[in-house]
Amino acid sequence: MAYATIQDIESRISRTLSEQEETVCTNLLNDAAIIIDAFNVNADADAKTTVSCRMVIRAIGDGETSGFPTGASQGSMSGLSYSQSWTIGAGGGVGELYLSKLDKQLLGYGNKIGSYSPIQELVGGSL
Repeated sequence: MAYATIQDIESRISRTLSEQEETVCTNLLNDAAIIIDAFNVNADADAKTTVSCRMVIRAIGDGETSGFPTGASQGSMSGLSYSQSWTIGAGGGVGELYLSKLDKQLLGYGNKIGSYSPIQELVGGSL
């Protein structure tokens, strides 16, 4: 079950998807839901929608021809002797579904402070 719709994607990229793109988008939204649930099934519904859209837009692109790959965190271009270099964010690449650091925060990861010591179990449960 997807957490976002094709209309959610279209409204974020400000264009209408082609029929072929809709098919791909539907499949990616379903895949994104599985990835999100594996990460935190109890996350807020609005966060799941937002993260689903972000993941799919990174995978399919926004339709703009900026020359900068979606999901890249750094890039460079050269002129006459032509050279390109892109750094893709940790955990994923262009055309791939992945959770960015912000996505994980939206889903509730890293929002809690706490610790666990395996030594506690060895000494009777409390330190």
